[in-house]
Amino acid sequence: MIAKEPLNVKRVGAGRIPLAPIRKWLLIGTALGFLGVFILIPLLVVFTEALKKGIELYFAALKDVDALAAIKLTLMTAAIVVPLNAIFGVIAAWAIAKFEFKGKNILITLIDIPFAVSPVIAGLVFVLLFGSQGVFGPFLETNNIKIIFSIPGIVLATIFVTFPFVVRELIPMMQEQGSEEEEAAITLGASGWQMFFRVTLPNMKWGLLYGLILCNARAMGEFGAVSVVSGHIRGLTNTVPLHVEILYNEYHFSAAFAVASLLALLALVTLVLKSLVEWKTRKNG
Repeated sequence: MIAKEPLNVKRVGAGRIPLAPIRKWLLIGTALGFLGVFILIPLLVVFTEALKKGIELYFAALKDVDALAAIKLTLMTAAIVVPLNAIFGVIAAWAIAKFEFKGKNILITLIDIPFAVSPVIAGLVFVLLFGSQGVFGPFLETNNIKIIFSIPGIVLATIFVTFPFVVRELIPMMQEQGSEEEEAAITLGASGWQMFFRVTLPNMKWGLLYGLILCNARAMGEFGAVSVVSGHIRGLTNTVPLHVEILYNEYHFSAAFAVASLLALLALVTLVLKSLVEWKTRKNG
């Protein structure tokens, strides 16, 4: 009986070279090359340009009054947006994963809207709603309520572009877990809150943390929607990305890259935390 050659090898001279490993390393090399060109090299350029004129000028750019105001506003916006998105994400994911109701598909579609709509368009929608010439503009002016070109508008725009992150991480996890444990807890006499805090929340904690990490990174780095609603008021409504743009447009390149390095560091920290959460999730099965 004559043995047949495997289909996944090719004869070269006197030996054989498996085609599968070649394809594997080709794909890995392509992926690494892409990441190097579009991620690693830009990161190196940011830090190189930020430190180009010395460490003293680097920290001077970060301690500038306008830079500190932008950092403070960015942190405050994230501190408001992330907890609100956590609450909304848990409620929406719980409703979608655990219950069947009319309009469920519509709710899922609405949650995905920020992924499909340009952030600039989202910001423009808020201007058309809450601006001085907008739908609610006359009412807001009458009651001396300012949303556009102020902090509330920045918070609203950031919430809009970030709210899918938490819920989209939780839905598949909660669907996979099912509702047997919750039903058992209710059967044993647990109240709704006891069931949530002792059964549901511990089961979803790593998915929730994963979504919050992504939500926080996007909230701090959002540019398009915030740019439309902020008004670019220096020292008042400029977040870190907007401050970087202003510095760059004014040809303060070193200062612009110095402030931009904060966002780059945030991206690196986000990647590390994301990897840790993924590892912990896999470890817990």
